[in-house]
Amino acid sequence: MKIHLATHYGMCFGVRDALRTTHHAAAQEPVTILGQLVHNPLVDAHLKTLGVQRGELSHPQNALTQRVVITAHGASDSARQAWIDAGHSLTDTTCPLVRKAHAALAALIQEGYHPVVVGERNHAEVRGLIGDFPQASVLLEMEDACCIPAHSKLGVISQTTQPLDRVLHLVEAIKRQQPRSEVRFVDTVCHPTKQRQAAMEDLCRRCEVVIVIGGKNSNNTRQLTQKALSLGVRAHQVERPDDLLPEWFHGVTHVGVTAGTSTLDETVRAVQDRLTTFAQD
Repeated sequence: MKIHLATHYGMCFGVRDALRTTHHAAAQEPVTILGQLVHNPLVDAHLKTLGVQRGELSHPQNALTQRVVITAHGASDSARQAWIDAGHSLTDTTCPLVRKAHAALAALIQEGYHPVVVGERNHAEVRGLIGDFPQASVLLEMEDACCIPAHSKLGVISQTTQPLDRVLHLVEAIKRQQPRSEVRFVDTVCHPTKQRQAAMEDLCRRCEVVIVIGGKNSNNTRQLTQKALSLGVRAHQVERPDDLLPEWFHGVTHVGVTAGTSTLDETVRAVQDRLTTFAQD
């Protein structure tokens, strides 16, 4: 059994920067992270060993530490201000590419467009994007297009970890639903997501089975798994080496390995090592 590692996989620069910044802050004083810093349970466990506490972005009265950390998924300006007003100091680890999505949405609204966000309504990033704009429409499925209010100008951005092809299909659905409207799409899907999706397509051309490593609640990891399945390749999403089952690989000659943008390098290596033991059996 031959193991193929994707050309682009694993932790992106935004996640690395968020971890580095949080480590530095926790070394200086007690901190509370407002949500899950990144969607990875192994990172959560590591942060607990540093004494980092966990709070909720929507509850500024509940943090026990003076310093709080905005996660890599970002937050609305109103949420940030609520924490400042409550007397807290902020360490902001928002990914720069998420910041670009915030800026794109604000610019569209300033130009008179009704805001539309392609993404998961309850995802931390999307909640942050629309937090200052309650009039925004959010859609994820084709049937959601009919719920967007009629407007002469519709401005569309995307959650940064959505697959671009899915986003483009939804933009076309909006245009069909409102043919008399001007629909302007600003591409805010991040480059690491695009790279990992393209690398997955390459893996699927060579492999019978693909292993996708990442947190169960990681959107970009889940989208990688769905990409493989849509291409007719068996795919299994795991968080750690112990999740691998030997029966997945009976009779398999080529296995692909990739990982979401919140996955630690050491986890990828450990999964590869485990797969190597299966290959030698």
